[in-house]
Amino acid sequence: MASAKRSMRVTRLYTGADQQSHFEDFDIDMDDHGLIGHLSARHAVKSLIFRHTDSNYDYSWHNAPERQYIVILEGGLDVEIGDGTRRVFGAGDILLAEDLTGQGHISRAVNGEPRRSLFITID
Repeated sequence: MASAKRSMRVTRLYTGADQQSHFEDFDIDMDDHGLIGHLSARHAVKSLIFRHTDSNYDYSWHNAPERQYIVILEGGLDVEIGDGTRRVFGAGDILLAEDLTGQGHISRAVNGEPRRSLFITID
């Protein structure tokens, strides 16, 4: 008997045709590999950056420097886009930052707490 498919939710931050940043959620599908759990297909990466951000982090309008996954390990990340929409990402959340052009986004610490995260650059 095959087990149910699993997936992992990712939020994509990208630049739309209006040159504004937008959010979009998508799922990474995973297949059952028995005792070792559910695994996705392989995804090529360029580098891995370990990051610690202080509790007073408040970075005004900027673009992602390159396409990168941001995996929150501890603390939180508040991201605001041009239309005023804000999303808060906490431990275990994954953000795919792809807004390399346009107005960009603002990112801030959450609840005055430091953040530990992984930046996984792609292409």
